[in-house]
Amino acid sequence: MSQTLAPAAKTRPETGTTEADAARGRLRPALVLGALGVVYGDIGTSPLYAFKEAVKAATAGGAAVPAAATGAVSLILWSLILVVSLKYAVLILRADNRGEGGIVAMLALLGARQARPGTGKALLLVVGLVGAALLYGDGAITPAISVLSAIEGVKVDAPALGPYVVPITLVILVGLFLVQHKGVAAIGRVFGPVMLVWFLVLGLLGIAGIIAKPEILAAANPLRAVDFLVHAGWHVSFLMLGAAFLAVTGGEAMYADLGHFGALPIRIAWFAGVLPALMLNYFGQGALLIAAPDALENPFFRLCPDWGHLPLVALATMATIIASQAIISGVFSLTQQSIQLGFLPAMRIVQTAHEERGQIYVPAVNWLLAAATLTAVVVFGSSDALAGAYGIAVSMLMGITTLLAALIALRWGYNPILVFAVNGAFLALDAVFFAANSVKLFEGGWFPLVLAGLVALMMLTWKKGNELVEEARAALRLPEDVFLTGLQHRDLLRLPGTAAFLSAAEHGIPLHLSRFVERNRALMERILIITALYEETPTVPRDQRAHVTILAPDFYRVILRYGFMEEASIPEGLACAVESRHLPQHILDDMTIFVGHETIIPRNDKRGMAPWRENLFAFMQRNAERTGAFFGVPTRQVVEVGTEIEI
Repeated sequence: MSQTLAPAAKTRPETGTTEADAARGRLRPALVLGALGVVYGDIGTSPLYAFKEAVKAATAGGAAVPAAATGAVSLILWSLILVVSLKYAVLILRADNRGEGGIVAMLALLGARQARPGTGKALLLVVGLVGAALLYGDGAITPAISVLSAIEGVKVDAPALGPYVVPITLVILVGLFLVQHKGVAAIGRVFGPVMLVWFLVLGLLGIAGIIAKPEILAAANPLRAVDFLVHAGWHVSFLMLGAAFLAVTGGEAMYADLGHFGALPIRIAWFAGVLPALMLNYFGQGALLIAAPDALENPFFRLCPDWGHLPLVALATMATIIASQAIISGVFSLTQQSIQLGFLPAMRIVQTAHEERGQIYVPAVNWLLAAATLTAVVVFGSSDALAGAYGIAVSMLMGITTLLAALIALRWGYNPILVFAVNGAFLALDAVFFAANSVKLFEGGWFPLVLAGLVALMMLTWKKGNELVEEARAALRLPEDVFLTGLQHRDLLRLPGTAAFLSAAEHGIPLHLSRFVERNRALMERILIITALYEETPTVPRDQRAHVTILAPDFYRVILRYGFMEEASIPEGLACAVESRHLPQHILDDMTIFVGHETIIPRNDKRGMAPWRENLFAFMQRNAERTGAFFGVPTRQVVEVGTEIEI
């Protein structure tokens, strides 16, 4: 009979701090300053292009520039209040998974990862994975449009430099992707201060414009936006709504970065710093166009005195690089979470700052994202053209986030009538913005959707393929009692040392262990079967890391559990098992770790997936990171045992 060594009683997932300490830590001013740099880089650089595009959309339909400017300011102002302030800052930030946010955290809260095919949760999983994939499309467009819009500022004083805008942008972006392997810990220390200066400059420029034409303050009345949209005609209104939506893109970062800063610093940074600065700047740009309609080509830089144009271009370039870095880091983090929850194949992940969680570099994703971003710059060539590609993916993502937040609220027991009323209203608003951005589908909106579609296809194929592989394994896997009984009737050569066999399942004998015994007629003196699992919580305390079951003398099953924000390490997990006295110290001596190397063979039958998807899965499986390397096992300790599996 097996004996189970259970872990200690559950504690808070935070390590080394009490709940009160954690709450006090979230109030540190440094976190507010950090949130300025990381969370609000994207939305903070929107004034470079959002207002200009909204007014251009309105004037294309025949509206006068001053009237269009007032309508655009009113529309952008109330979009920021409703979408970012109320929906994200007040509502969405409540849907945290033990302090973590983002689409993957939402899927974990809803328990959708283990959904059975054909169920409602399975459909929910597909919707959630599409939402996660949309972030990759956003990640490709944001650096392109942000840096382009900043560099285009040189054309205000030197129109002859126009042909050099794209080459300069490409050089900056190539440099940005080249330095990713060094990590952003050092650069990150200046993110907050630089963005603080940026937001101060935004506010000051806006105040100067408002003083010159204070009548723009009438745009604070939401009826000015409604009146303009009603009388402009549906086509112009849709174009203007789609362009104005650019002002709120980046708001989703508030929820995605929740785990890094906490809700309170993110809210304080928004309401006390970012929102006032953005409002003042948009009002200032509107005032400028009332006074000088010919400034429409670049109202942001024309708002600045002539002597300050070049310094402002330099500051804007730094701000857009920070915004780009924030989205790139966010894509790395999303990739890590997706891998750990079984939505993407294992990839090489480099920890660039071991003292800071979340400082990672994913080489494959970095260069694929670089290729997509540089392609966007070359194909579209200007921020005006890229504006057509921007927004549609983010508006769809915001709608998915609102839907998932409503389901979480219902699961947590909130009043259904209240949930349907509040989330329904925000979902309707998301639908309006999505419909408005859909008009831009053939003007470039297809680009991020194609990228998101490819990523979603890979995610769904990888998850389904792994389910098929596990079904094949389960059919071949021996139960523990059958295997142990068989050992008693075999004349095996017992080799010195410990053999650890990595397994994907919590029960049964891994195929490479039974094959090893069958072909070699030998076995080590001490045996471990190790399974590393990722839980649907951000972290797992060290004292709950290892769960050990004694199957027979010197024969152990070890289950290691990690949170989806943690890096799984077999050596660290075994050390935890020894520390908690679940395993004797000597069992780790002279250890060889056996890893099953599976070759996937697609079958041309009607079961499983379509043949082309099975071949795609086989390709992804062949090019995935080696299992031993992914789980931190030293190369000298690893022995791979090959197995062929048909799906």
